[in-house]
Amino acid sequence: MHVIIVGIGFMGTGLALKLCRQGFDVTAVDQDQHALDALGDAFTGNCVCGVGFDRTVLLNAGIERCDAVVSCMGSDEANIVVAHVARSAFRVPRVIARQHDLSKADTYRRLNIQTISPNAWGIARTAELLTYRTLDDVFEIGSGDVSLVRADIPPLLDGSTVRELTAVGEVQIVSISRDNATFIPTQGTVLADGDIIYAAVATSASRKFKQMLGIAE
Repeated sequence: MHVIIVGIGFMGTGLALKLCRQGFDVTAVDQDQHALDALGDAFTGNCVCGVGFDRTVLLNAGIERCDAVVSCMGSDEANIVVAHVARSAFRVPRVIARQHDLSKADTYRRLNIQTISPNAWGIARTAELLTYRTLDDVFEIGSGDVSLVRADIPPLLDGSTVRELTAVGEVQIVSISRDNATFIPTQGTVLADGDIIYAAVATSASRKFKQMLGIAE
């Protein structure tokens, strides 16, 4: 898969290096040669120095045969231009643009441009942390008969296993967050005080799950 990354700042650098490690064919585009040079030996892709929304620069980067374009420059306006040119002029199958100003979301939507916004993610994550309770419904699944529930593991359950918080057909632990990492547990996974668990819980078993956690009604 050939991916063109326009804008080799903090985000562009990290993305370019990560995609290279995963075996993608990456072309990095930036008007600052120093930014391209800073990718270092770990970057195994190609570099094109020039203004990211210049048609000739994009052609030199191989936009006519690429599978995806990611524009992550510091300007929303520049990202919109690159994304629009990639989608409308070159029919690139997948186009993603970084969005800094959340008020410009309508512009991206009208142009049918997929966006990634670290600002939006940060706002949502901060709000989530501020409003998080010991036991919290994340969302209802399907008809509402099952909910994805987030809960703290209390000190009382430190050292217990996932099996002890499982009720066949009623409660299933689907993931655990611990030390800024999230993983899928096995029935034998040992729980620790401070873990955050995500469980699929049947609506009819909500009281049972609270009792398992030692939460008073």
